[in-house]
Amino acid sequence: MENKAKRVFLVVLDSFGIGAAPDAHEFGDEGASTLGSLIATGALDIKNMTDYGFGEIDGVSLGRRTYPSTVGRLREISRGKDT
Repeated sequence: MENKAKRVFLVVLDSFGIGAAPDAHEFGDEGASTLGSLIATGALDIKNMTDYGFGEIDGVSLGRRTYPSTVGRLREISRGKDT
């Protein structure tokens, strides 16, 4: 029986800003999106991350997902503007 090692790559972008949080209006952050702003420049080059599904986190497709992956977006449970 062949033993195949499995690897996990976990990338955490703390405070990156992928769309506004549900309580953004309470802090004057409506429409906040670091990812959206970077996409709008036309200069964003993250092919490797896009291949793994990064562009699907906020429902914006940045290209075809090449590799199977799981992407997600976390939300803090405490009230406030910190993470």
